[in-house]
Amino acid sequence: MPEPAANTPHPHSATLRRLEKSSGTLAAAAIARMDAQLPWYRAMPPENRSWIGLVAQAGIAAFTEWFRHPETPQAISTDVFGTAPRELTRAITLRQTVEMVRTTIEVMESAIDEVAAPGDEGVLREALLVYAREIAFATAQVYAQAAEARGAWDARLESLVVNAVLSGEADEGALSRAAALGWSAPANVSVVLGTAPNGDSELTVEAIRRAARHAKVQVLTGVLGDRLVVIAGGSDQPLQTAKALIGPFAAGPVVAGPVVPDLLSATRSAQAAAAGLKACAAWPDAPRPVLADDLLPERAMAGDTTARDQLVEEIYRPLQEAGSALLETLSVYLEQASSLEGAARMLFVHPNTVRYRLRRVTDVTGWSPSDVRSAFTLRIALILGRLADTETAL
Repeated sequence: MPEPAANTPHPHSATLRRLEKSSGTLAAAAIARMDAQLPWYRAMPPENRSWIGLVAQAGIAAFTEWFRHPETPQAISTDVFGTAPRELTRAITLRQTVEMVRTTIEVMESAIDEVAAPGDEGVLREALLVYAREIAFATAQVYAQAAEARGAWDARLESLVVNAVLSGEADEGALSRAAALGWSAPANVSVVLGTAPNGDSELTVEAIRRAARHAKVQVLTGVLGDRLVVIAGGSDQPLQTAKALIGPFAAGPVVAGPVVPDLLSATRSAQAAAAGLKACAAWPDAPRPVLADDLLPERAMAGDTTARDQLVEEIYRPLQEAGSALLETLSVYLEQASSLEGAARMLFVHPNTVRYRLRRVTDVTGWSPSDVRSAFTLRIALILGRLADTETAL
């Protein structure tokens, strides 16, 4: 249907006049059919229903204008959806919008015989089909733009939360931002750190989210510099959580911080994981992933005061309180290259006595002197504990 010249009457002027006069009636009929056929529409607040009515009216008015000048490029999405506030895309799903558009188009289609001038029925029906296609594209565009805007905003919010946890600045504001992202305040939280892969960070973040859904844990994640940070909630097994999420990490160490009660406490987990990641170079054969607490000796030697205090308070002090025999036996056993017989000779006791005391060391500390790695941790704890006693004495 070619566009008429400026002073040339519209080739279907009678139909155009009828369409203009019927726009209000058609809009009212569309609203009435939505009310009758769409339960979600009836359940909506009056304000949202009024906005939907305006969208329906704008859609019919835009079709009228499009029928008047079919060859003129027009931004249908702006004409139709620009009448409603941006918040409407949050209140109404894409499926519901499709149902709304379909209902309006069906009402217009059913009125073609009444609206079209004699002989113009086919022209009007064809125009409506083309317009319906354009509206479908416009609907998809509106929701795609809204999704992109929400995605960009959510990414900024998530980055703020992750950075606040990592920098030790998590506060009530971070909790509010996390809640806006769907974080439901799970009871157990741990932080996993590693190297971020090269390439699009958004793809990495999405890969972490997929792994988290499969592992049934909540996550807040982001790429900060060359680090991939994952705050995981809902699991009291940080090592298992790290194993479930390790796929998107680049090659290199991946460290899981200890479990803490909530997001506000996650800074402690993040700091432990960061210190562990730094200290991993001192333990080339560390498993991947590894717990930050398994790196306590390396962390302590790298200057992590938290690790030093933890070794003293969780290993040395309990042994000290359990009696001097345990501390002395452990010290001699380690000095004798983990030899039961050698330690027994130095202590003037039976090897079974040494064996019993070492089992008590394991019960008290959770670290077994007969395991090479545990023995190393126990040795460092003894050294730090003695140094702490010396500093206290001074």
